[in-house]
Parts: sequence; structure tokens; C-alpha cells
Amino acid sequence: MKQRNHAFDLLCGICIIRMMMLHITNACGFGNDEWWTRVMQWSYYFMSFFFFKAGYFNKTVSGDSKSYCIDKFKRLMIPYFVWGFIGNIIYFFFVIFVLDPANAMSKQVTWDYVFTTGEFHGNVPCWFLLSFFIAYIVAHFISKVPPLFHVEVKGRKLNFKIHWFLLVFPYVSYYLFTLDNPVFFGLNNVFIGIYLFYLGRLWHFIMEKLKRRYTIPLSLFMIVMFVVLNIIYSGGYQMSENLWEGNPFIVTLNVTLSLCGLSGILLNINMKRIPVINYVGQHSMVFFVAHYPMLTFYKMVRSANVHTLRGHWDDYVILVAVLFSVCFLLVPHIESVPWLSGRFKKKA
Repeated sequence: MKQRNHAFDLLCGICIIRMMMLHITNACGFGNDEWWTRVMQWSYYFMSFFFFKAGYFNKTVSGDSKSYCIDKFKRLMIPYFVWGFIGNIIYFFFVIFVLDPANAMSKQVTWDYVFTTGEFHGNVPCWFLLSFFIAYIVAHFISKVPPLFHVEVKGRKLNFKIHWFLLVFPYVSYYLFTLDNPVFFGLNNVFIGIYLFYLGRLWHFIMEKLKRRYTIPLSLFMIVMFVVLNIIYSGGYQMSENLWEGNPFIVTLNVTLSLCGLSGILLNINMKRIPVINYVGQHSMVFFVAHYPMLTFYKMVRSANVHTLRGHWDDYVILVAVLFSVCFLLVPHIESVPWLSGRFKKKA
């Protein structure tokens, strides 16, 4: 059996834990507290890691278009709809049968919510699966574009491919942000997602070409540059809503430096498996799709009892303990059901 990549499992685990803590922190009204804004300042790039990781491990996005699109649809879009539906059931059960019509959560319901955001009432994080799917599909068809032209360099013919234009894709997402994110289903973030996907592929190529004695100093340099730039030019990027803060060039550069730098070092130190964090990373899909419906249920029960979570550390502790514990218990059960986990068997 091929040994798992402990470095990327660790990064995935940190990303998922940070994401769940973000949702719990916001639900309890601590999202704007200084201690949490500090966490966000140094971790805003984590959700971008999944696009980067997908590109790093993706051997090819070419091949038969029909088979490719069907496979990605099954693995990403079926869980998207299923878990979105589960979230909707929980949310609308309370809105219709339990909560008072004047309740704030009842007033949040809009008919075009999925259409405009790509999210679901009751399971907001599902937007990621849709954006991930679209990024994969666009990357596939980019691979189908023939070289735009050829350049002769010292007797060698070099192909100029469309991939060079991917360098401007993050700024397309930024431009859409300046227009108040007008793309339907919240897909304004797909452009930077495609850039990150190909960044992962490029970094994999660089890592294979350079020797360890070069990649570690290069990765360390990237991390130092990220730290310096993040201190001097404060900013950030929230991928879920394609929200940019600060100079977009610096933010894009910082995301690039942090993802390449962290992965470069961890991949070269032959790190061992860290039990809990790596387990979360290895089974990240379960934690990702399952935690928010439980959070919604808890919020709805509390709201039905006219109890707010805002400012309550007791609710914070309960949510952290319950959400993580139940997700750990659900891992084998969800992963055994393909339409819940996206783990469909590949055709031979």
C-alpha cells in the first residue's frame, strides 16, 4: 500500500479544524474579537490550500471529457446536493414548524439564496464543493486548448500556452469583488481557485526538479517573505464570499508564498503522522460536510428557546466538543456511503 502524504494530511487537518472553529466562533459572536481577527490574519489562506492540493496531486486533467466530467460530478456535486438538502431539512423544519415568523432566522430565508450564493440554508459551506467542481471542469478544458503560438529560442521551439493567462485569474476574482460579486451561484472565487490549482501543479513540478538542499532554503525564504509582507501590508482573502481586504497583488503574493512555503518545508522534513490532526485531514470530507448541519441544529434549538449564542462561552465549549466528537464517530459511516462522501469507485 502506498504511504499517505503526512505533510498534506497535516495541512488539511489544520485547515478543517480552523474552518470549524471559524464557524463556531462566528456563531457565538466572537468573530470580530481581537484574538480571533489575529488568527484570521495569519490563516486566511488556508481554504485556498484545498485547490492548491488538488493541483499538486492531480496527474492530469486531460482525457475523455465525458468520463472526466461525470466522475467529478459524482465525487463533488452529488455530495453538494445531498448535504445541501440535509441542511435545508433541518433549517426549514425549524423555520416552518418551530420558530416564530418574527424570529431573525426566519427572516433570513430568501428564495434565491442558492442561486446567488451557491450555499444552502442549514449547510453554508457546501459552496466549496460547487466551486471545486467548476474549477476542475475549467482546468480540464483549459488543457484542451492547443498552443497559441510558438517561439524559437536558441534553435528550440517553445510553445506558448494559454496557461500563462492564469497569472491574471486572481485579479479577475478581485475585479468581480469590486463589482459586488455578480456571478451566479457565488462562483466569483473560481478564477482564483483555478490559479491555485495550477499553482499546485507548478509547485509539484518545481519540487521534482529541484533537489532537497535547494527546496528547503527556497521554502524558508517564501515563509519569511510572507511573514514580512503580512506584517507590513495587512490584508486578507475570504474565499467563501470572495472578499478581498488590502492590496490584491500583495494578498495574491502572500497566498502563493504561504502555500508553497509551508508545503515545501513539510514535504522535505520527512515528518511523522500526528494522530488527531492528520486523522482529520485524512477524512476531511466528513468533517467538512457534516459539522454545519449539527451547528445549525444547535443554533435552531437555542433560538427556539429564545436563547442567543452570542457571547456565550458555555455554548462555544459545547459546540467544539460535540461537533468534533460526532464527526469523529461519523467518519466510517459516511465514508461507506458514496453519495454522502463522494467516494465512488474508479472505473478500471
